[in-house]
Amino acid sequence: MFEKEEKIVPDTSILISKKLTELIDKGKLKKIKILIPEFVIGELQAQANKGKEIGFLGLEEIKELRKRKIKIEFVGRKATIEEIKLAKKGRIDALIREVAKQYKATLYTRDLVQALVAEVFGTKVVYLPSETESKELKFIPFLTKDTMSLHFKVNCIPLGKRGKPGTFKLEKLRKEKLSKKEFESLARSILTEARRENYGFVEFEEYGATVLQIKDMRIAITRPPFSNAEEITIVRPIVKLSIDDYKLSDKLKNRIKEKAEGILISGPPGSGKSTLASSLAEFYQKQGKIVKTMESPRDLQVCPEITQYGPLAKDFGKTAEILLLVRPDYTIFDEMRNPGDFRIFADMRLAGVGMVGVVHASSPIDSIQRFIKKIELGMLHSIIDTIIFVKDGEIKEILSLKLKIKIPTGMVEQDLARPVIEVRNFETGKLKYEIYSYGEETVVVPITENNVKNEKLNLKKLIKEIKKFDSSPVFEIVSSDRVKIYLNRRAIPGLIGKKGRKIEELEKKLGVHLDVLEK
Repeated sequence: MFEKEEKIVPDTSILISKKLTELIDKGKLKKIKILIPEFVIGELQAQANKGKEIGFLGLEEIKELRKRKIKIEFVGRKATIEEIKLAKKGRIDALIREVAKQYKATLYTRDLVQALVAEVFGTKVVYLPSETESKELKFIPFLTKDTMSLHFKVNCIPLGKRGKPGTFKLEKLRKEKLSKKEFESLARSILTEARRENYGFVEFEEYGATVLQIKDMRIAITRPPFSNAEEITIVRPIVKLSIDDYKLSDKLKNRIKEKAEGILISGPPGSGKSTLASSLAEFYQKQGKIVKTMESPRDLQVCPEITQYGPLAKDFGKTAEILLLVRPDYTIFDEMRNPGDFRIFADMRLAGVGMVGVVHASSPIDSIQRFIKKIELGMLHSIIDTIIFVKDGEIKEILSLKLKIKIPTGMVEQDLARPVIEVRNFETGKLKYEIYSYGEETVVVPITENNVKNEKLNLKKLIKEIKKFDSSPVFEIVSSDRVKIYLNRRAIPGLIGKKGRKIEELEKKLGVHLDVLEK
């Protein structure tokens, strides 16, 4: 007597998990015919077209099933655009159940709700829940104690960045290049792990790019056309420090504890900014303060009492609205990048919330430049009062900001007195920079022992010439014969001119060397 052939209808959840190929390889599924609804193909294709990993995983599973010489038949009609849009509300799931019932087949799913509804309607169903025990991710053996990041790229040798802050080195993890098959296997294991409860979640997903957080690891998966080849980057903190480990002076400790409520932590990438931010968050929490964070991705290493918020509906502005209702004493804003992030920081600070912002910058003054033109200059000292510059895991410099009405350094006429923001070295009190308005423009002037009088530089004429190219430039006066100019990206080519001829003519006309930078 011949064994009866079993008909199986998989839904998207079972295909994405690649559970069917696993059961077939283990010999647990024999003499079967897989009926794949066109609705499933449509949904997977829609996800893949958006660059979402789950779409690629599902389609790869169908390819693997074909290689195993299993009977496969595509059944039903194609889903409409409206039905695909309603997929999250259960429309596609309902259509898949109808197909299973029509063909008297068994529905295979990993979706508990789908399984329960199928039972309610009398559809034969096999529910395969996700494993509760975590399988070790394939890259875990490469994560030694001194490994900060791992880099896997198709057709390249996998690399690891290892060492201590300031002395990192790239090391080859093996001699063989990464194959496309290995990449897909690694990506699949990461996505499966990220969807487990409690410690894994998808932070960001757009066409060709996915960012996930698994425990303390930030993982970025990119594909063409966003990147030129498939790549996986895994980054994690290698040290966790308390505020005492930084050996701060009593003067700085008292300022952080009692006066500093607008702190910027700045430094180049990988310098230890987020580690310091985590230390400050826990320091404030131990002082009996309510502390929250704003992060994307949420990878700060903080205690459970500190709630970590992401961008609500991809908008930190909405997150800020919720936080103002929650009323935290301090908010840690990790990795401020976009112009909107700086405005949100300013709005929350002016609303009375203590703020700690993390900013990429190559020097302490560069982090202030990020705020200029986004807020009124006279409010700058109310929003930022302390800048902590971090490099190679150590605090290299601390600056403080204060507003004074004075004659800017280098000027002599009494009628030139104006509001000036003094930027001083916090420990020594030495004046490092002055920021003030000159006409309608903002200038940042470094103060040195041999500071040259500014009237030697015809600022009025310089401003007039530069405003022909950009209506809102920012000037940083390095000396009487050198000025840094920050312009919008589109204005820079016009000022430089073909082969740099325009800027050469302007430098000769003004008698000053001009460094042009993007604002």
